[in-house]
Amino acid sequence: MSRFTPKVVTANDLRIGDVIYLTADDRWSRHHHEAELIEDEAHAQLRLLHAAAQRNLVVGPYLADAKQGPNGPEPTHFREAFRTRGPSNYAHGKQVDFAHV
Repeated sequence: MSRFTPKVVTANDLRIGDVIYLTADDRWSRHHHEAELIEDEAHAQLRLLHAAAQRNLVVGPYLADAKQGPNGPEPTHFREAFRTRGPSNYAHGKQVDFAHV
């Protein structure tokens, strides 16, 4: 029996391309810490199907490993941590929000 690693559902916003995360109340958020942390494999698959059905809003939804942090879910892989910061080519989108950090 394999042990399930907690996940969040992530995708890209179809209209603006931003990385977004599915919340427990079925909203899409630009902030990883607002994502629903899913700790059950069957529930994760259902949430992924729910996201994939929203083709008019998102592109490329998938499950990403995460862990519980003090302010909500946190990424556990470098790629996902990088995605939380936004595009790397120049300051726009999320990078503008984090300019003071």
